[in-house]
Amino acid sequence: MAATSGIGVSPELTKAFSDAVETKNVRFIKVTIQDESLVSVASLPVAGSLNEDLVQLQEYLEDKEPCYILARLDDPPSEWLAISYVPDFANVRDKTLYASTRSSLTKSLGSTIFVDSLFATDKADLTPDAYEAHKRHQTAPKPLSTREQEMANIKAAEREAGNSYEGSNARKNHIGQGVGLSWSSEAENAVKGLVSRNDSRIVVLKIEPSTESLELDYFADVTVDNLSSSIPSNEPSYVFYAWTNSYSQTGGDVVFIYSCPTASPVRYRMLYSSAAMSTYLAVKGFLMETGSTFPLAAKRIETSDPAELDEAFLKAGLSHDEPGSAIVNHNGTRQDDPAKPSFAKPKGPARRR
Repeated sequence: MAATSGIGVSPELTKAFSDAVETKNVRFIKVTIQDESLVSVASLPVAGSLNEDLVQLQEYLEDKEPCYILARLDDPPSEWLAISYVPDFANVRDKTLYASTRSSLTKSLGSTIFVDSLFATDKADLTPDAYEAHKRHQTAPKPLSTREQEMANIKAAEREAGNSYEGSNARKNHIGQGVGLSWSSEAENAVKGLVSRNDSRIVVLKIEPSTESLELDYFADVTVDNLSSSIPSNEPSYVFYAWTNSYSQTGGDVVFIYSCPTASPVRYRMLYSSAAMSTYLAVKGFLMETGSTFPLAAKRIETSDPAELDEAFLKAGLSHDEPGSAIVNHNGTRQDDPAKPSFAKPKGPARRR
């Protein structure tokens, strides 16, 4: 995966987690980043149910210090929940570091054992009531757009009438038709988290081919100067960037960037290309529902080289430049727009004498 910190799991944490899995008597393991390594700094035993033990967890959380919490579930106790606790008051560097290390932690300890994940920015997000709300959200049916609801009603009516004939459509690949992908709750929540931003934040999404779903790859507060280095350079991705700027009338834009590096495998390039529009429209709906501070920019940006993304490139791509004042080349460099010569009517053939 791209945009990861490169920080690994310490041998002590690996052993502590392995012992906890085997003995089944540890409820929480608190993990922090120290000296470029993931280490265990505290553990809490199983005292009651997970909801009861969450009350005891509060005293181990700091108001300004991020951490990870590995939590054993009740049923079955062999499965775990990965919690990323990144307080709003933490400094930007720590926010970025912990966001980019999350996937390394679960992969190194065994991603199959973590059946759920939870993102928290406040202690209130890790109370029993908050966890119950999280579980209800996980099991709730996904909301449908007006068009999707109409299609669902039509299909239901056809089934009731016994009319299930699909003709040649039965052989079509629905991704190739640009039908929207399903969204993981982490990806949806990260995008919806852009609605009230007063600073610049990036959300990077990826497609999981096996489930045909959109997954959260990475999110962090990123300035426009660091935008290009925050986007994967060797595989496609969808990027939503809440960009605070003085060029927009609203003080900022949510920019959709479809990045497809030339080195990407062909099958991934086709997959991402066919689902780009439906992803854009889905996010447009999310932001309209939640009342985003910044609008989703009408113009979408595509690139085959994330390194070309800088402030000048975004300005030109969103037409924040004055008309005719400058143009932006494919590599992001700016040059004066030469005046277009007026069209001169060619002279006709000379008359014969």
